[in-house]
Amino acid sequence: MPDDFETMWAHLAPIGRSAGTTGYFRQPFTVAERECHAWFVEQCRTRGLRIEHDGNGNTIGWWDSAAAIVRHVRHPRTPDEGAERAGLSVLTGSHLDSVLDGGAYDGPLGVVSALAAVDVLRERGFAPARPIGVAVFAEEEGSRFGLACLGSRLATGVTAPEQARELTDRDGVRLEDAMAAAGLAPALGPSAWLDDVGCYVELHVEQGRDLVDRDEPVGLASAIWPHGRYRFDFTGEANHAGTTRMEDRHDPMLTYAMTALAANKQARLASTGAPDVARATFGRLEVTPNGTNAIASRVTAWLDARCESEERLADLLAAIEKQARDRAGRDGTGLEVTLESLSPAVLFDHELGARLAAGKPVIATAAGHDAGILSTAGVPTAMLFVRNPTGVSHSPAEHAETADCLAGVEALADALEELAG
Repeated sequence: MPDDFETMWAHLAPIGRSAGTTGYFRQPFTVAERECHAWFVEQCRTRGLRIEHDGNGNTIGWWDSAAAIVRHVRHPRTPDEGAERAGLSVLTGSHLDSVLDGGAYDGPLGVVSALAAVDVLRERGFAPARPIGVAVFAEEEGSRFGLACLGSRLATGVTAPEQARELTDRDGVRLEDAMAAAGLAPALGPSAWLDDVGCYVELHVEQGRDLVDRDEPVGLASAIWPHGRYRFDFTGEANHAGTTRMEDRHDPMLTYAMTALAANKQARLASTGAPDVARATFGRLEVTPNGTNAIASRVTAWLDARCESEERLADLLAAIEKQARDRAGRDGTGLEVTLESLSPAVLFDHELGARLAAGKPVIATAAGHDAGILSTAGVPTAMLFVRNPTGVSHSPAEHAETADCLAGVEALADALEELAG
């Protein structure tokens, strides 16, 4: 007998929680993330789902239709194909990895809800005319190898294998080595199983308060804002904190500090007269030599920037970089800015969304998702959001009430029945 939603959630909840805190550390291909993955595989087996792995760390549990058991024809995707491509499968799911000290719901809610939705459909006596797949994508957060949605990027060919092979974590461990150490067989590149996918529906906890303000348990996504990650390398002159006169310093920490303030200011200015259109965050910092009594020689900081349009994003980065370079000139420091990743704006499939809306509020999101990568690659895609009463995400305070989660399961089951019937 498969576990119900609440039992599945209770089994997942303790895995990867850091000692002494309520946060989660489920970084890709580590013990905690692999334990979550093993749990997922066992849940698929309990439901009789056919399990498929690819060389990118992604895993799918397939509920095959009668026709699919004897028919596995690969179909090339083109961006103008709709969700009605005959014989192609319906995909759902999310991810199981977390950000550093993350919350419980970001990713796992979509996986648990997808498994529970399969159970709901079977209880209804539904027999899919098309296969339904429950996917777990690898390294969605980018918390270990720095590139968000890495598993779906590789599966779709959005990221080249050559680029992925250059990725290392903070300890210098290469992606393929980390995968091999976790017992996987790396074979980075486009995934053949994705050729059979006709559409994708991802359920996710809302990362904001839109549904709270609307007093709605479940909503439908309209779009994802464009999102860039940039590395700022500030260089200066190492020296003694006590003996170096203030006027003799070339301190990159000062240039960084002003740049962090500039990012906040420019994002706020971008929203003047047009509320809620820009975000800018410096959330990660490395300092060399990182000594209390030493002036730094180098500061490396990572900027996460998002805007409602690609034009606004480019303008925001330009404004931040200009202020940074002006300050570097005054400080006698150096600055190099490197684009590490750029995800364009995503407009989810209008026809698919119209079929699934059913009176649900339609909202945009500034958070990136595997759904955005699949949509960019030409797979008709939709997203469902479940209300988050705190509005907080990427934090242990992230939350969703059980009643809202169960409403999300029903909404996802309805969507899968509509699409796979």
